[in-house]
Amino acid sequence: MSGEVIPEPPEGFKPSARGPYTTHNGPFFHRLTEEAFEHAFFALKRHCNSLGIVHGGMLSTFMDGVLANAVGRKSGTASVTVHLSLDFLSMARAGDWVFGDAKVTRQTKDLVFVEGRVRVGSREIMRASGIFKPVHRRAE
Repeated sequence: MSGEVIPEPPEGFKPSARGPYTTHNGPFFHRLTEEAFEHAFFALKRHCNSLGIVHGGMLSTFMDGVLANAVGRKSGTASVTVHLSLDFLSMARAGDWVFGDAKVTRQTKDLVFVEGRVRVGSREIMRASGIFKPVHRRAE
């Protein structure tokens, strides 16, 4: 793509397999710990806006995937976003490893409620909550 170099991911992280849109915007990584299923990406210049900070759209895409993954692990099925609320608390820059995690807070017959956060190091840069609807994949 841009010729930018992505360093080896932090210990325990491996590449995430995702759909074409997310793969195009990545690459993304994940790891399972005793505490959480963590997601990460290495911020490249192409992820940044004209101010040199990671674009809000990039963080939104990342967070939507983090939340959806938590829903999928809990419900056992794919889901679509019904509602997404994002709070931008701080910023990330090119060269930062950006991490995210999420947890399901409630599940009804038709909807799953989830909360998540994004951080750089120990600094929280985004909080999010979402509502997702589990769906069945269409047979191809």
